[in-house]
Amino acid sequence: MEVRSVVLSPGEPYELRLTGRGARGYVWTWQVTGDADAVSVAPGPTARGTGRPGAAVELSYVVRARPPGGGRARIRFAQVRPPYPDEAPYDEFVLDVEVRPGAGGGDGAG
Repeated sequence: MEVRSVVLSPGEPYELRLTGRGARGYVWTWQVTGDADAVSVAPGPTARGTGRPGAAVELSYVVRARPPGGGRARIRFAQVRPPYPDEAPYDEFVLDVEVRPGAGGGDGAG
C-alpha cells in the first residue's frame, strides 16, 4: 500500500491516477477520515489504456481542498470487487491531505 502526502490551498485540485482493473470486476472506492469536510473527491477523466481487451486502464480522481481550509484529511482508496464485499482489497492507496487555512483561489465546488 502506497501512502502519499499533499498540501493544498482551499479550492486547489489534486489529480490522483490509479490503475483500473474494471475488466476483472474491480472498482476503486474511497473513504475520507479526519476532517472529512476539508476535501471533496470525484472521478476525473479516464486516461486511455492500450486498447487491448482486458488491459489495465489508468483512472483519475480529483481531490479538491474546500474552503475555509485549515484541516487534515486521510483518503483511503481500495480496489474491490463489489459482488464480494468480504474479499480483501486487491490494492490500496492512502492520500494524506493537509488543507492550508485561507480563502484560496478556486471555486470551492465539490
